[in-house]
Amino acid sequence: MDVLTQVEQEGAYSNLLLNSALNKAVLEKGDAGLATELVYGTIARMNTLDYFLDRFVKKGLAKLQPWVRSLLRLSLYQILYLDRIPEHAVVSEAVNLSKKRGHQGISGMVNGVLRSVLRERSQLLVPDDLPPAERISLQHSHPLWMVKRWVKQYGEEATEDICAANNAPPPVSVRVNTTMISRDQMLNEMMEAGHTAVPSEVSPYGIVVQSGGNMAYTEWYREGMISIQDESSMLVAEMVEPHPGMTVLDCCAAPGGKTSHIGELMKDEGRIIANDLHSHKQKLIADQAERLGLSSITSVTGNALDLPNIYEDNSFDRVLLDAPCSGLGVIRRKPDLKWVKTPEDAGAIAELQAKLIHAAAGLVKPGGLLVYSTCTMESRENEGIIEAFLASRSDYAIEPDPEHFSEVIRERALSRGGGIQILPQHFHSDGFFIARLRRIL
Repeated sequence: MDVLTQVEQEGAYSNLLLNSALNKAVLEKGDAGLATELVYGTIARMNTLDYFLDRFVKKGLAKLQPWVRSLLRLSLYQILYLDRIPEHAVVSEAVNLSKKRGHQGISGMVNGVLRSVLRERSQLLVPDDLPPAERISLQHSHPLWMVKRWVKQYGEEATEDICAANNAPPPVSVRVNTTMISRDQMLNEMMEAGHTAVPSEVSPYGIVVQSGGNMAYTEWYREGMISIQDESSMLVAEMVEPHPGMTVLDCCAAPGGKTSHIGELMKDEGRIIANDLHSHKQKLIADQAERLGLSSITSVTGNALDLPNIYEDNSFDRVLLDAPCSGLGVIRRKPDLKWVKTPEDAGAIAELQAKLIHAAAGLVKPGGLLVYSTCTMESRENEGIIEAFLASRSDYAIEPDPEHFSEVIRERALSRGGGIQILPQHFHSDGFFIARLRRIL
């Protein structure tokens, strides 16, 4: 309840607040898992919960104290979406919490609202006769503006699939450091240790771990054999297609997942400059490289727009611009994102992205590759950037996917503006856009 209230009141990040609260509470594994489910689930389903609660709160949900609103949302989430917590236990716990935090009047109101909910539970349905965007917005709990945008870009059916996928728990996927161990060997070790794991169908370097706890606490992670990374994100380094001995620039590198994957693909032979705007993130990149045994990575701090003033034109065989973006492809991992983003965010960030890609373009050697990627599904930030860039640069052309690129990706992902657009439902991975551009002059 406290975490949810702070997220709403202060715009705090749910993952950071929750981690801090869990560390202080020292809960057993099962209880920590439940607390995590309650926080993320309640945030993910927030406007659906509010839609139903408004029927039962006489003065309206918006007029309640924030902690009371959080408590009612959290309680209704358990009633509607979880099946292992008895309804009487939900009501009892909510009443006890409201007595502890408030007074008799508040606990009576909470008790009355939740008992009314239980009596009318069978009627808590989103009407089928709503306009499509409104129905999807309420059924799958996404802001109406976002649903309307996606319907325009991808159609009604795909939008409903996006929203449903965003509410599903993200799988755990790891990338194998093939400079140390093969994927098959890693899979065997995991299964011998009692984990349930399968090879990724997206990346030849990926493993989806279906059971086995937090991979960051394993010996494999500590020794640099694996990194935790989303499957869509693994494709970026593959699109860069680096070879041993090359010189590579990663313009916006933190926390270093894609940079280190590039280093692994280069067998740690060559030179990789990993730049990031924030100095405190430089250590994240350096620590990642050290853990993975990669000495080819040099981390530097600076504005990516200033890179042409630091490095000579035509300096790099490969340049990766994993651009700052609206982040709408990672809503499953960060459900609070959908409630804090605004319709204007994509337009504002697109202006910066256009400047960044032009800044990066001159640093690529003739014949070299520039790879542009984002973790969003907004056409203005993705194919819109690429189409505008190519219209103004005759020295660049779209480069086809690498020959070894997975057929399943070509079949399911969308082809947009010369790049590939992965939606969350395609592989139960993050929404991602990746485009490869060859410098031809």
